[in-house]
Amino acid sequence: MSAEQISNTFQKAMNISGSPNAVSTSPTQSYLSQYFPGGNQQKTSKALKPFSTGDIKILLLENVNLTAINIFKNQGYQVEFYKSSLPEDELIEKIKDVHAIGIRSKTKLTEKILQHAKNLVVIGCFCIGTNQVDLEYAAKSGISVFNSPFSNSRSVAELVIAEIITLARQLGDRSIELHTGTWNKVSSKCWEIRGKTLGIVGYGHIGSQLSVLAEAMGMNVIYYDVVMIMALGNSKQVDTLDELLSKSDFVTLHVPATSETANLLSAPQFAAMKDGAYVINASRGTVVDIAALVQAMKSGKIAGAALDVYPNEPAKNGENLFNNDLNSWAEELTSLRNVILTPHIGGSTEEAQSSIGVEVASSLTKYINEGSSIGAVNFPEVSLRDLDLDQENSVRVLYIHQNVPGVLKTVNNILSNHNIEKQFTDSRGDVAYLMADISQVDLADIKSLYEQLEQTPYKIATRLLY
Repeated sequence: MSAEQISNTFQKAMNISGSPNAVSTSPTQSYLSQYFPGGNQQKTSKALKPFSTGDIKILLLENVNLTAINIFKNQGYQVEFYKSSLPEDELIEKIKDVHAIGIRSKTKLTEKILQHAKNLVVIGCFCIGTNQVDLEYAAKSGISVFNSPFSNSRSVAELVIAEIITLARQLGDRSIELHTGTWNKVSSKCWEIRGKTLGIVGYGHIGSQLSVLAEAMGMNVIYYDVVMIMALGNSKQVDTLDELLSKSDFVTLHVPATSETANLLSAPQFAAMKDGAYVINASRGTVVDIAALVQAMKSGKIAGAALDVYPNEPAKNGENLFNNDLNSWAEELTSLRNVILTPHIGGSTEEAQSSIGVEVASSLTKYINEGSSIGAVNFPEVSLRDLDLDQENSVRVLYIHQNVPGVLKTVNNILSNHNIEKQFTDSRGDVAYLMADISQVDLADIKSLYEQLEQTPYKIATRLLY
């Protein structure tokens, strides 16, 4: 399915629950008149609009997919789009006025940048990783962060399968040789992957899909994860990383970037591997000690490696950017044989990027329009069912506050003069998030509620939708 088809399919679904000209994912009266003569004969959800925020402005960087742009524009948002990341000073200027920003892996949203984002309510990472965002500072500033943990899993898994075969057959070297006119037909140290053992470190969305594909090609699969996870097919979980390393012909990494996974594979781990094993990393650049990998390959311990991620990556495409100034071992790494180096393209397929655009844009739209934080990576996950269309004179209160005693008592005292139809709150670390639907209010009441909530001592951010 093409990007345009995915976008049209999603928009068709959106039109069942939203107006393209309103800041909402809920149905409008025009839709009801079209599909349900008599309008209110069928109960449906109510369109909500923000109080005291003005037009919603979205900043999209790094060539975020068209599916996301269409979703935002069809909501009536103001969208500013760039194909690349922005220099820090320009990004600071741009981020001052926007309510949402969409990025991929190259843009770094540090505390220095985020402290200028006075209107920002949500960040969308159109990728799996979120380590390019200061998540803690964002949460304490009332900014929810969403990512796409599922949509590019298949693309990454397929790339790894391709790399396993390419390494086993030394295809990279043979291709380079023939491009330079050298005919070198050899079979020495070239292998079938059937019957070989694949060790998967991290058995999440990508690792488990890879497990199924590898088994279908005749490989034996073992995996290591910090939690017990049910095996798919005939794969088996092992108790320790060392056990996986000692048994695997191919080791592939699919873990997040944390302090625990930094240099997860370094000199001791390479020494524990089989002689002539292969290493693949399509997770995060800090997971493999590449300087140690270079030495392990030079000694012949490791027969080949495929790397898609690096500790430091160029901020843009271009020639002569991957060099020793960026990473001190770059030239030495590129000089090695049977090494596949790719520029962080694990999830870079048309299908994955289209799906990521839909997934993340949908999460951001739902948070902006309804307050739902389900799926947020740095924030309490809170949601309420939609308001019904026939619920007039109602307002949805979205109140983010410091997680300290007494706040809910203060807030409920403010809300107590009205009927609280439903309410839910949750906390995560130092931040708490309350959602409440209040009935029997008019615009004067909404204004008063907003002003009172804004004046509470532990308030981080207040939004009202009505």
